[in-house]
Amino acid sequence: MSISADLLSILACPSADHAPLRLETSAAGEHLVCTSCLSRFPISDGIPVLLADEAVPGPRGLGVPADEASADEASADEASADEASATEASATDEAPVGEAPAAQPPAGSAAPGQQPGDSG
Repeated sequence: MSISADLLSILACPSADHAPLRLETSAAGEHLVCTSCLSRFPISDGIPVLLADEAVPGPRGLGVPADEASADEASADEASADEASATEASATDEAPVGEAPAAQPPAGSAAPGQQPGDSG
């Protein structure tokens, strides 16, 4: 027994965000899936069971948007790549391949425009 489109349009996830639900059918039968947290709710004898205790929580839990998981993973991947680049750049003081190292004045010599022994 399927849920009518009218009923489906007014049903919402019982979590605090009350996101809309969509109807899905699998080998186990029909169930409602939250469009935000992806929690699954059973349908028993044509009646939606929107109880947290009866739900199969989404990947991050009931009421926690599932897309935050992908955003968190993407942020972590970007942060790791940034850290690796910074570590790689600071770990080497050598000039890039094909470039001569910057000229360093010999130790004890004065900067341009100063006499040896001048302090400033």
